[in-house]
Amino acid sequence: MVSQTPFWQRKSLEEMTEAEWESLCDGCGRCCLHRLEDEETLEVYTTCVSCRLLDTHSCRCSNYPERKKYVPDCIQLTPKDATGFAWLPATCAYRTLAEGRPLASWHPLVSGDPGSVHTAGISVQDQVISEDQVHPDDFQEHIVTWVGDE
Repeated sequence: MVSQTPFWQRKSLEEMTEAEWESLCDGCGRCCLHRLEDEETLEVYTTCVSCRLLDTHSCRCSNYPERKKYVPDCIQLTPKDATGFAWLPATCAYRTLAEGRPLASWHPLVSGDPGSVHTAGISVQDQVISEDQVHPDDFQEHIVTWVGDE
């Protein structure tokens, strides 16, 4: 008999298949934003400046399979890194599950609607600018606070 309990409720992050792991991504696009760290306080600030590969409307990588080729410092999230996910938004499913919290009702796996992350106002859809349009010295002028990160 197949379990009726969703995989993210019955499996640890380490037990998930690659497809299950990838499906946890809600498509918010927030992990693709540049962050700045204050060297004195170590506080991290998120900007509205996105990676050049982020499709700013769909909030998905425009070249996910080859992203490391074009953006060598792109961070590959893996289950073994879960304890270090504090830099991710508090709304992120990877961080949420790593911290033992349930997925939000707007998460596409829960809602059944891939657009629910946008409807809920969690995504960066049409609210960010590409790093190609901002000089790195000006990133600090684009620091923002996103819903759920207050």
